[in-house]
Amino acid sequence: MRKTLALLLVVSSLIIGVSAFGVEHPQLKAFPAAKEGMERFIIVLTPKGLEEDNFMVELIVGKTMLTDGVNQIRLGNVIEPRPLKGWGYTYYEVTGVSVPMTTLIAVPEGTPKVEKFVYGSPLKVRYNSRLPIVVYVPDGYEVQYRIWNASEITEKAEKG
Repeated sequence: MRKTLALLLVVSSLIIGVSAFGVEHPQLKAFPAAKEGMERFIIVLTPKGLEEDNFMVELIVGKTMLTDGVNQIRLGNVIEPRPLKGWGYTYYEVTGVSVPMTTLIAVPEGTPKVEKFVYGSPLKVRYNSRLPIVVYVPDGYEVQYRIWNASEITEKAEKG
């Protein structure tokens, strides 16, 4: 009975430990932990073989806020690429003012508030499944991303 209970505790702690650490990637060890007041987000991309040049990843950093549902709201944050010294890798850090900027359209009386994901300037980066995309953001923010796919149709430019 004790052996079964001990085995159950070990297995459950391993499961909890794996989920607590989140994403696993061999090159992740090269990236530092987040500084105080920041959080680290990791994106591990699915390998696409030789087709990876046809894809890009759009990084979108923001937070869910209660808005008036009428005005356009943006954050003044910028996602900046940073070199990981000694490794040749790039990570991304969110900098800038996190104060929301908004248009000033008059809101009709009685308009309900709406929760919306508000973000700053997105950044498109090269699709590379061999390295994780590591983004450091201020506490309370989240990272969303979108995969862009190039069209197989190309257009011919005119000489001029």
